Amino acid sequence: MSRKLRIVHCFRSPVGGLFRHVRDLAHAQLAAGHDVGIVCDSTTGGAYEDKLFADIEKILTLGVKRTPMQRHVGPGDLAAAWRTYRIISELKPDILHGHGAKGGAYARLFGSLSRASRSRVARIYTPHGGSLHYDVDTLTGKAFFAAERLLGRATDQFLFVSDYERRTYETKVGVPRAPYRLVYNGLRAEEFAAVRDSKSATDLLYVGMMRDLKGPDLLLEAAADAAGTIGRRLTMTMVGDGDDKPRYQSRAEALRDRLDVQLLPAMPARDAFKLGRVMVVPSRAEAMPYIVLEALAARKPMIASAVGGIPEIFGSGSAALVQPEVDDLAGKITTALSDEKTYRALMPAQAELRKRFSADEMARQIEAAYMATLERLA
Repeated sequence: MSRKLRIVHCFRSPVGGLFRHVRDLAHAQLAAGHDVGIVCDSTTGGAYEDKLFADIEKILTLGVKRTPMQRHVGPGDLAAAWRTYRIISELKPDILHGHGAKGGAYARLFGSLSRASRSRVARIYTPHGGSLHYDVDTLTGKAFFAAERLLGRATDQFLFVSDYERRTYETKVGVPRAPYRLVYNGLRAEEFAAVRDSKSATDLLYVGMMRDLKGPDLLLEAAADAAGTIGRRLTMTMVGDGDDKPRYQSRAEALRDRLDVQLLPAMPARDAFKLGRVMVVPSRAEAMPYIVLEALAARKPMIASAVGGIPEIFGSGSAALVQPEVDDLAGKITTALSDEKTYRALMPAQAELRKRFSADEMARQIEAAYMATLERLA
């Protein structure tokens, strides 16, 4: 290590793949001898996330600082921003790495304020999809992309988790003014061990946030249609938390003549993988979802939406990819459950996954980007 850094990761929502990404980076950066801290929202997450925080807080040298952060822009933002700025100022980071739309905005704004007081803090931004999911033709989208263009002037380094994310940024916001790198999410070596199905594993499995962006509503309708085609009642396990979960529960009950659905709270992914034989990722939008990488590394046969960076994992011509539409999903579910052995053979090769999606390589490339940025600022 050429220099010990003070690294602060700033983001809003401590759930899902973004939180996983930050935890993996934090572990690698601590192992490399750096001081690392986290600043994020205190109102998001549940019991599962609380356990993750308890585990990582024991080792973070700069600690975990949680404060209320609103998801949407509103009057409360000023108070939240001021609280967050004071926390970050006290941590005195060399690297301020913002993740997602809100974390990215805070990191760049507060990094710029710190620079005004002669700090050399590097302002790093990883979108993780974030505001890039908005439609460019809507008023909300226009406002967010105008803000991104302004914030782009206050960015020292962009780190994109998929080439799709980079292309989307260029299309909706513009070519980044600052240097940028593509750094894929990565898995630890032990995550490439197979997970065996439990004896009671259901036909289908969903693991993820319970919100329409992730497509649980599409999956329920598609599974019900597939049950009609296959000619029997299908079983499905859905694992995750979110505000829309009660609505999915109600819809599952309405479809119980064709579906037997159990909805479970969030849990470690590898525990969830045992609960269903064929996993479905029906997302309407993604950046580079960890859950897809984790499931493939665990040898789970999978049906996945051809959105965001997912085709970069499977290959754009993969027969496992579908459009996030009920009819397309239903057809693929029927195909997969009709001959599971043949369907399993469609998954990407393990050697290629290991080569392209390594947590060690991810951390190495991101540290190289940090060091290069600091050299430019010197």
